[in-house]
Amino acid sequence: MAELTVECEDEDFDAALLEKYAAEDVESDVPLAFELVFTDADGIRTLNRETRGKDAVTDVLSYPSLDGIRGKKLRGEDFPFDADEEGRLFLGSVAICRERAAEQAEEYGHSLRRELYYLAVHGLCHLLGYDHETEEDRREMREREESILAHMGIGRDCE
Repeated sequence: MAELTVECEDEDFDAALLEKYAAEDVESDVPLAFELVFTDADGIRTLNRETRGKDAVTDVLSYPSLDGIRGKKLRGEDFPFDADEEGRLFLGSVAICRERAAEQAEEYGHSLRRELYYLAVHGLCHLLGYDHETEEDRREMREREESILAHMGIGRDCE
């Protein structure tokens, strides 16, 4: 199990819960870290347009720092220039749109809390190299997301 730090300045989001469970099955000989930022519809639309060329509001954007790490043991010596000031291997950044998350929570019939944690876990999975381009990849990523959320105690019926 890898040690994980979530850099998040949003006091309404319990990053410690994510830190405790989100990297349970990740092997690493160094601590890991990623940045989690919450924004509004205008902010995520601007990010989406400037970084992906898509002028649209979306729910979550992930910006991985490392390539080719899916399912691999992360060794600090393999990434000598990707450590932060504390010696943690920096995985990347995740941006979540609170407005879109609220809309989706209502649409899917679960709590905003569930949706925010789902999007954070989804974004982290992207940072770890998972994707949903094929049906097999989608299934594997979804199973990973649901397993992490279950360990966190965040089911579809959570408050």
